[in-house]
Amino acid sequence: MTALLCEINYGNEIFTYQIIFSRRKTLAIIIHPDQTILVKAPMNSNLNKIQQKVNRKAVWIKNKIQYFEQFRPRTPLRQYVGGETHLYLGKPYRLKLFSGEKNHVSLQEDFLHVICKESLEASNVKKNLENWYRKQAKALFDKLMAHCWQQFNSSQEKLPKLSVRKMKTRWGSLSLKTLTVTLNSELIKASRECIEYVIFHEFCHLQNRFHDKKFYRMLEQIMPDWEKYKIKLETSLI
Repeated sequence: MTALLCEINYGNEIFTYQIIFSRRKTLAIIIHPDQTILVKAPMNSNLNKIQQKVNRKAVWIKNKIQYFEQFRPRTPLRQYVGGETHLYLGKPYRLKLFSGEKNHVSLQEDFLHVICKESLEASNVKKNLENWYRKQAKALFDKLMAHCWQQFNSSQEKLPKLSVRKMKTRWGSLSLKTLTVTLNSELIKASRECIEYVIFHEFCHLQNRFHDKKFYRMLEQIMPDWEKYKIKLETSLI
């Protein structure tokens, strides 16, 4: 089974859909509740004909997406107050706020204890929590990069460098020029498997620049259930 990413234009909107080629006789278009679009096509199908069929279903696709949009969970803006829930490695933790002599954040059972040297104003809590997230992300991503590299790399080439920063629209990126994988610091809020999916995704770009059949064949070989974690990632960190 191989996969390919394509786009469909509808008015001023662009929808990305995934084509999966498998041993089936007919083409099927599936809209998931998370609004991802999956097209299942017979092996050796003509790509242009598939795209034409999808384009003809643009109105139906848009209507389906609008239907699921009403059920999409909405995470309210964080207020950074006691009792509020925040994610860490895919698990929700409630905030407990304390005043103290130095800033400190720690996990205590089902709670995130945030100690602020200054007042417990939201801006101070947010700053301390984000600093903690960033430190945790760098430490864990370093370990996961090395772990995933052992599974991915068979020729003992050099492990790419790691850069961690907050990004608005991407979970990760790869610079072939500097051989650097950049991971979104927000990934620390997702499960370990979701983080590994992003790392493997970027590793695959070392040998396949584009999201073509070869790219998805490689990704599927190293992480057969990558789709599950992609969907989980896109729906859990809204």
